[in-house]
Amino acid sequence: MPLKISTLATAIVLVIFAAAHARVTRVQVKPNGVTPPVFYRDLLPILQQHCQSCHRSGEIAPMPLVSYDDVRSRAHEIAIAVAKRKMPPWFAYPRFGHFSNDPSLTEAEIQKIVAWADAHAPAGDAQDAPPPREWVQGWNISQPDVIVKMPKPVALPAHGDIEYTYEIAPTGFAEDKWVQMSEIRPSSRENVHHAVVYIRPPDSKWLRHAPVGVPFTASDMTDEDSRHGAHWTDSDILLVYAPGSSPDNWPAGMAKFVPAGSDLVFQMHYTTHGHAASDQTGVGIVFANKPPTQRVITLQLTNDHFVIPPGADNYRVEARGTLPNDATLLSFFPHMHLRGKQFDYNIVGASGNIETLLRVNYDFYWQLSYRLAEPRLLKAGTMLQAVALYDNSRNNLHNPDPDASVRWGDQTYDEMMVGFFDVAVRPDLDKWKYFIRPGAQPDKP
Repeated sequence: MPLKISTLATAIVLVIFAAAHARVTRVQVKPNGVTPPVFYRDLLPILQQHCQSCHRSGEIAPMPLVSYDDVRSRAHEIAIAVAKRKMPPWFAYPRFGHFSNDPSLTEAEIQKIVAWADAHAPAGDAQDAPPPREWVQGWNISQPDVIVKMPKPVALPAHGDIEYTYEIAPTGFAEDKWVQMSEIRPSSRENVHHAVVYIRPPDSKWLRHAPVGVPFTASDMTDEDSRHGAHWTDSDILLVYAPGSSPDNWPAGMAKFVPAGSDLVFQMHYTTHGHAASDQTGVGIVFANKPPTQRVITLQLTNDHFVIPPGADNYRVEARGTLPNDATLLSFFPHMHLRGKQFDYNIVGASGNIETLLRVNYDFYWQLSYRLAEPRLLKAGTMLQAVALYDNSRNNLHNPDPDASVRWGDQTYDEMMVGFFDVAVRPDLDKWKYFIRPGAQPDKP
């Protein structure tokens, strides 16, 4: 039998709710005389600095944290998330390195948020609010000078695996361009596992038999070179994207180079989510206002020859390489799949000693970039090492099949081991010239 509430009881409930709301919005003084934090003066500056890049309209977070009403209704869950350091997401071990894009809250900021929630989220005086943070609508970089989109949307099925999808987009650049900032924006974020945008100069032979302006996969290619090219390339990278990753914004005097007449090649890894969709990813570009003194190139440490045994909970995979010329190390972007557990970037000394530059407690659902607060000069001959640990056991709640042996592969139930890293070199060095060691003159394929 349904419960009936009398008119009087309903009125009492409404009065209690109104009183509770009133308590939430006014400042209370604790018995010890300490005034608790208030939203406009104490909380809003923290949110602007650490949260609103994602938590605003049109961005990746599921809810905005801009207005008092946005935040008040979630005060308790926000306090729990920050107290457990689940938000803002950041997975670098604090003992290794310092990073300019670290959004982590200080202990004082965490305590301020918790105290505010415990005090029933008082608003304070709106006149104490800092000026609203200025954002470019639809971007986390400055207003792009140019937006290059995949010319044709990609139709995505509701179910099943999707082969790596490529689309070649001509830039139409009539002159060489230096790129200061760039940002990849999928139109269907939930379907994009990750994306890589490559720079294909006009003299490159890579994917020259592939169609331009329409999506294609390796299976669509009729010649062996193109099929191979859809799985491997040494072309320079403009930008890598995964959920949670940051756009590129290079320090003054540094930029990426796009030769006149280049194409951008979008490599898209899509996943399905139970309903048909389409995606037309684009990249926004901000040009440097003058030629830089250093050119940024993206390199990688990769190992694609491994087999992770069933049930292994700490399986180690390593890759290492020696820098052929001097370079200034700028940032890191580790990439694994669902069994990824930990990723390290190290310098291996001449005596075999290890210096850890970055250690990441890997989270497949938050693949972040890590930008050094102080770029580091590495001399030619420096050995870099990447070490990945995998959990293929039943303790890994994201493990698709703990009874399977796992190898390199494109799909999320396969694995990858890629340690991207960005370096700045002389402006006249492209990726090929950088890898010419002193005294060697290899031919460029």
